[in-house]
This record gives sequence, C-alpha cells and structure tokens, in this order.
Amino acid sequence: MSEKPHTVAIGAFVIGAILIAITIVIFALGTSFGQQREKVVMVFEGSVKGLNVGAPVALRGVQIGQVTNVELMLNSDNLDLIMLVESEINEKNIKRLGSNAEDVTDGLIDRGMRAQLKTQSLLTGLLYIQLDFHPGTPIVLVPIDTELTQIPTIPTDLELITRKLEEMDLAAIAQQAQDTIQGLSAFVSSDSFQTLSGDLQTTLASVTSLSDELRAQLATSGPKIDDMLDGASQALSGANEELPKLAGLVQKNLDVLEQAISAFENTMVNVDSLVAPGSATAHQLNRALRELTMASRAIQQLAQLLDQQPEALLRGKQEDIK
Repeated sequence: MSEKPHTVAIGAFVIGAILIAITIVIFALGTSFGQQREKVVMVFEGSVKGLNVGAPVALRGVQIGQVTNVELMLNSDNLDLIMLVESEINEKNIKRLGSNAEDVTDGLIDRGMRAQLKTQSLLTGLLYIQLDFHPGTPIVLVPIDTELTQIPTIPTDLELITRKLEEMDLAAIAQQAQDTIQGLSAFVSSDSFQTLSGDLQTTLASVTSLSDELRAQLATSGPKIDDMLDGASQALSGANEELPKLAGLVQKNLDVLEQAISAFENTMVNVDSLVAPGSATAHQLNRALRELTMASRAIQQLAQLLDQQPEALLRGKQEDIK
C-alpha cells in the first residue's frame, strides 16, 4: 500500500515537468527566442501622437520590427524638444542573399534609407514607422548619448505642408486680399463703371448692325462664290482626267529615249572595237595604207622614167650608157 502514493507523486512530477516544458516552448516561440535582433534608434522633431510601444516598423510595407520605447528628450542648453524612439529589428522577415553576413544597416542608410511616420488608420489615428529609400535627402543625425545605430528621419507630408504655411506671411497675404477687395469696391462705385452699361449697349448695337451688314453681303456674294467654287471643281475634275493621259505620254517618250540611248551605247561599243589598236580592221587599214604608199612610189618612179626616156613606152626601159 505504501508504493501507491509514491507512484502518484512521480506521475504528478512528470506531468508538471511536461507542462513546464510546453510553457517554455510556447514562450520561446511567442517571443521569437533565438532569432537575430538589432536595436535601432530614431529621432523625430514633430509630434508622435498615435505612435505607441509595439507599433510596427516596416520596410517598404513589410514589417521587420516594432517600437520598444518612446521617450521625450529636452535639451537644457537650447530648450529643444526631440522624440526618441527605440525599435527592435527582427530579421525573421528579411531573407538575405549573398555571402556578406555583416550588418548592412549603415550601407542602407548611405543608399538613402530614411524613417518616416505614417498613419495606420484614419479612424484610430495610430501611427507606424515606415522605412524607405529617399536618395535625395541629406543624412541628418542628432547628437544623442547612445550606442544604438541611429536611422535618419524625414518629416511627414503634413509636417512639410505645415512648414510651408509657417514660412508664408499670412498677414501680408490677408492685407493684399483686403487691398484688392477695396480696389474692386472703389472701381465698382466709380462713375466710369456706372456708365459702362451704356457703353456696352452702344457697342452691342454696333455689333448687331455689323452683323446685319455681313449677312446682307453674304446674301449677295454667296451665289458668286458658289459659281466660282463650281468652276474650280470642274477644272480640278478635268485636270484629274488629263493628268493620267499626260503621264502615259511622258512615259512612252521616256521609253523611246531610253531605247535610243541604248542603241547609241551599242554603236559606240562597236566603233571602239573597230578602232582599237589590236583589232583586225585597224590591221587591214594599216596594210592598205602601206600598199597605197608603195603604189604611189611606183607611179612616181614611172613618171620620172617617162620624163627621162619618153620612148620607153615603145622600146622599153634602156640601161644607162656609160
């Protein structure tokens, strides 16, 4: 009978150990125990109303962390107020590529990564921190005593509009508007404006008279213009009919001219082949010229012989008597 209480105690101890182990596992999963985390700090000059602890920190819309602390800091030297926001970045939603395992936060800041307050919902007015790249903005870091990496911030769109309004001289604008209204009131009350209605009626009457004259002129000139347009239309129709014929005739003349040019080129080729230095025609012509030269010399010798011996035609040529 004494072993039964010991068995119950051992079972209760085992069940308790199992419950403790399950609780530790649930706590570790809920707090993302074992994942790499990095704390950063951001300084905002404007109001952070609606930014609570636990608010999301998103990089281009993807939540990568949450706000862990919001503090108000007062500079006693110049009485400036700044809002210090600490956040915890969790790399659970950041998938790394490449072989570089070092911290790249400073490199992202150099590329233009800035923090800006954004509205989660217009109904609740809650804010969150949006991280995005703005390469054209300067890196403005506030000197604070912290070892955490400081991410530069940029003002919200509403803050930019507010700053523009603050830079405007609303009093001067109101004074200018008042002066303009007074000037308009004085102009409306002046005698020239009061007589403006009569001048307008006279001008309208002149315009009406001019319109009537134009209508009468158009009534008389309309038929003439119609006849002139009809004549122009007929001339264009005739030109459209004659132009194809003229184009065909020109094309025929061009074809004949092209054939004549081709025949002339062939003739010139044949002439070139006849008068070429090595052609058969040139060789025969040279030979005929040589034979003609020899015949001319023979006739010249015959003439000399007849001149010296006229009787040679009857007796024949006589040898010289020495």
